[in-house]
This record gives sequence, C-alpha cells and structure tokens, in this order.
Amino acid sequence: MKKGKFMDFSREFLRLACEKGVLRFGEFITKAGRRSPYFFNSGLFDDGASFRALCGFYVEAILASGIAFDGLFGPAYKGIPLVTGVAIRLAERGFDKPFSFDRKEAKDHGEGGRLIGAPLRGRILIVDDVISAGTSVRASIELIRAHGAEPAGVVIALDRMERGEGEESAAQEVSRRFGIPVIAVATLEDLLALLADDPRLREHLPAVRAYRERYGVQGEAARRA
Repeated sequence: MKKGKFMDFSREFLRLACEKGVLRFGEFITKAGRRSPYFFNSGLFDDGASFRALCGFYVEAILASGIAFDGLFGPAYKGIPLVTGVAIRLAERGFDKPFSFDRKEAKDHGEGGRLIGAPLRGRILIVDDVISAGTSVRASIELIRAHGAEPAGVVIALDRMERGEGEESAAQEVSRRFGIPVIAVATLEDLLALLADDPRLREHLPAVRAYRERYGVQGEAARRA
C-alpha cells in the first residue's frame, strides 16, 4: 500500500516525536560521519503514555500495510519492549498474535537457549526501531529460519531513506536481499511533508531538504506490503 502525501498516523507520530524530544533538529553527526540536521532516538519514548502511543502507531502502520503474519519477533534490545507493546496494542484491535524476542547470549540453564516467548511458527513480522546497517535484521532472519519459520517483513519507526555504502538505503537493501517488505511508521518524505505544512517547524525544512538531496535514495525506501 503506497502512501499519499502522508498518512494521519505518520504525521501524528512525528508530532509526538517532536514533542517528546525523540526527534530533534540542529546539527548532529551520524554513525556514517554525516552532518545531519535532525536526530531520532526512539529510546526517549520513556513513559507509559508516549510508549503506548508509539506502539499504537506501529499497529496503524502494520494494519495499513495489509501484511499477513502469524507472529511477532523483537530483536534485543530495543525490539523487546517494542514487540511486547505492539502485541498488546494489536490484541486491543482484535488481532491477538503470539510474540517472542531473543537474548544476546544463549542461557545454558533454566529454559536455556536464546528465544523467549512463543515458538516461532509460520510467517513472523520483525518489530524494531530503525534499520541502520541491517545487522539486527539479518540476525533475526537467521534465528527465525533456524526455528523453521519464515520472515514476513520488518516494521520500524522511522526510515531515514538515505544511502548506505552504495546507492540503496539500509531498508531497500534488506528488502531486496531477503525479499520481504520494510514497513515504516514514517519516512523522511513524511517528515519533509510535515515540515512544509507546519509553520512552527518550517524553519527546519531547507536543511532537511538539502540533506535529502545530498544523501537520499531515489523512490520510496519503506515499502508497504
């Protein structure tokens, strides 16, 4: 499902991110060493009300995509609270799905292993905050397949839609390499639309637009299923 200018939930999500200081404007250095005019840190959704809202936005993106899945998986560490919250919010909407997450290192006592929660069966939707190098997604897919299941897709909060080492973004690379959709609650295109429409934020538009022109990928990086 392709978006129009932007979906209401994408705009509401970005507004909440600005209010919470999750999305900030200024001058920041990315992991790639680029000077970025904005910074996003989902870890700052750090109270019950805002985190509940965040998980609700994930659910809106999932349902809008129309993607079919049998269970949810959250990679450690940020994916753990996210997959839990998303499973709860999905159940509130009448979609009660099993969920699980992993630990960084396998336990050799108690229940053992790396997986915690429901067994991985069928088509599994990966829930994470962002995709940077795609390392977390690759590890998640390997774990899912090792348990006899298949990845259905990946859902993230924000797709920066910028090139990695090549011409593709991390989201595009994951989608092409593994043949699964990457669903984002919001993309850089959504952010640009919001900045253009909101007088309180419009001053940041030129810098973000220039960054997009310099580092952005072509086309919509975060695809809906």
